Order: sequence, then C-alpha cells, then structure tokens
Amino acid sequence: MNQNQWAAVDRYITDALVPADPVLEAALQASTDAGLPAINVAPNQGKLLHLLARIHGARTILEIGTLGGYSTIWLARALPVGGRLVTLELDPKHAEVARANFGRAGLADVIELKLGRALDTLPGLAAEKRGPFDFIFIDADKVSIPEYFAWALKLSRPGTVIIVDNVVRKGAVVDATSSDPSVQGVRRFNQLLAAEKRVSATSLQTVGSKGYDGFTLVVVNS
Repeated sequence: MNQNQWAAVDRYITDALVPADPVLEAALQASTDAGLPAINVAPNQGKLLHLLARIHGARTILEIGTLGGYSTIWLARALPVGGRLVTLELDPKHAEVARANFGRAGLADVIELKLGRALDTLPGLAAEKRGPFDFIFIDADKVSIPEYFAWALKLSRPGTVIIVDNVVRKGAVVDATSSDPSVQGVRRFNQLLAAEKRVSATSLQTVGSKGYDGFTLVVVNS
C-alpha cells in the first residue's frame, strides 16, 4: 500500500459515487489559479461532510477555516431552505476567492463569510447570540484546535455534531516528543476531548489522495 494506490482508490470512488460537478470543479480551479494551497478536502471527503450534515438535519452550520470555499459549498448544499452557514477565514485573498466561488454556486445568500482571526471572530458570534449551531466543521490551523473546540462547545447545543479535520498528521500524533506545533495542537485537543464529559467522540484514520491523516467526530451529549 502506498500513496499512488490510495490516490487511485480515491479516483475510483469519486468517479463512481461523486458525479462531476462544474461548480465544485470551478471552485477548485479558481483556488488553484489564485495560488491557494491545495489543502482542501478531497471530493469524496466533501461529499462525506455533505451527507453527515444532511443525515443530521442541520439547519445552521459553522465552519472554521474557509480556504477557497470548496468544503463550504459542499456543506451549504446540505442545508434545507432557510438554512444558514457561517464560515470564518483569516486570509483576505482566500476570502476573495471563496466569495467568488459562493456567488458562482448561487449560495451567496446562504453563506456568510466573516474575515479575520477566528479566535477574535468567535467571541463576536457568541456575543451576537448567533448560536447554537447544529453542525460545526473545524479545519483551520492545528495549533489552535483546542481553542476552536472550546468555542465550538460554547456555540453548540445538545446534539450538535462537531467534525475536526487533519488530526492524525501522517501518524505523528502518537509522538509526545514531536517538535511540530500542529502535532502538539492535536495532542492538546485530544487531552481536552478525553476529559470533556459533555461530549461523545471518536477519531478515524484516513488514507487517500490527500495522504495519511484522519478526522475526529464529536457529538454534544443531551
């Protein structure tokens, strides 16, 4: 098993189960053309997020980390009529690309992009009583995952689903002595999660076109 095989299987799954979509493909191309890093979720992962939000019946979604808006579009398409999505992005260039992608997707009236440092924006959402959110996707810098998760809990309700991406770090998450701040951020998050009695959670390893990583699935308890 190697990266080439993982990517080939992802292509097979995508060709079979994730039909070609001009809007999503245009969003990826716009991100590439603008020089954004190619760290968006894979198509089959985007559809997984979409299905999880639909299964949950989410009407309000919070995304921490927009990039070019690819995952945002997947999630927004899961919303029912009247649903809303708030996405947080630090980089003005990323936000510009994302907003154009949302307009092209016909979702500009459904998605609200807030520009700025998420740890500055999240308290504002709480102060404005924008929560609770039904579904929260955390996919921003890994150093701050513990803080993002703490705010996600404040903006949740019993039954809220929280997904945290990139939590395996090519297996480096098991190395307590790692000097990688992202690895240590994930490890701090796991320590908090293990001690948090208000939630039930598990993590899964993944392989595919994006390499070896994983995600954490959290449900806020009743």
